[in-house]
Amino acid sequence: MSALLLEQLLNGVQLGLSLFLMAAGLTLVFGVMGLINLAHGALYMTGAFVCAWTGALTGSFWVGLGAGVLAAAAAGAVIELLVIRRLYDRDHLDQVLATFALILIFSEAARAVFGAAPLWLDVPPALAGSVALPGGAAYPVYRLAIIAAGLAVAAGLYLLIQRTRLGMRIRAGEADREMVGALGVDIATLYTVIFALGAGLAGLAGAMIGPLQSVQVGMGEPVLILAFVVIVIGGIGSIRGALFGAVLVGLVDTLGRVFLPAAFALVLEPSAAAGMGAALASMLIYVMMAAILAVRPQGLFPADA
Repeated sequence: MSALLLEQLLNGVQLGLSLFLMAAGLTLVFGVMGLINLAHGALYMTGAFVCAWTGALTGSFWVGLGAGVLAAAAAGAVIELLVIRRLYDRDHLDQVLATFALILIFSEAARAVFGAAPLWLDVPPALAGSVALPGGAAYPVYRLAIIAAGLAVAAGLYLLIQRTRLGMRIRAGEADREMVGALGVDIATLYTVIFALGAGLAGLAGAMIGPLQSVQVGMGEPVLILAFVVIVIGGIGSIRGALFGAVLVGLVDTLGRVFLPAAFALVLEPSAAAGMGAALASMLIYVMMAAILAVRPQGLFPADA
């Protein structure tokens, strides 16, 4: 049981850090720009599709990974210039409708360019093995690489926001965009950079998750829902909150899906235990979100804390 628990803890952390890559960009855009971006999942899908297609074309996962990140960042910059820029002064309903339209556009574009059939992406040979966990269980190296990449991105974002001039402008723009503009900072360019950065992180998440699941149209929407849960739990606009919230969501979701059915099996018939356990596990993160917001309405680590 200890080996199983350790394995599932690592799976939960891996899921959480994958969600962090999505949620970090989403919370930056919402916190700094005040924009509800439902199209963030479409940028995740873009990174996955471009990575899978380029990887198959070149035979290199790493080339595909770079192409996926760059494609998502470029797509983010383009839609910010053409669409999002017109929404900053509009109410949230207009933002929701416009970015929902972008979901449909990206989905149909992906179907037209890559086809309706799912694409498959192989784990790179350098990360194809496994390591032995205490207790004898084997754990995939690739999942450990995702954990390492998520932690590296978290550290990089911290240094970017806290130690660089761009980060200073991002923090100032979040606090008072009018004053920052009055001091001579090009707010329009800053917003484009922030949006492209968030899109690139979403593309990175999609590209890295490609070897673990099929790459298909619509794959970004379920992850987008979880990313919104993460930023609400962690605190809107807070990178630290996105990190802690993502890991918490990943652990609760993974452990709940594995251990709740087993717990119910102690008192119920196996079929009833499996059904009830699966149903409650799917609701667990939302119950947790409601409980946290009841105590801390602004999330665990609000941006102004």
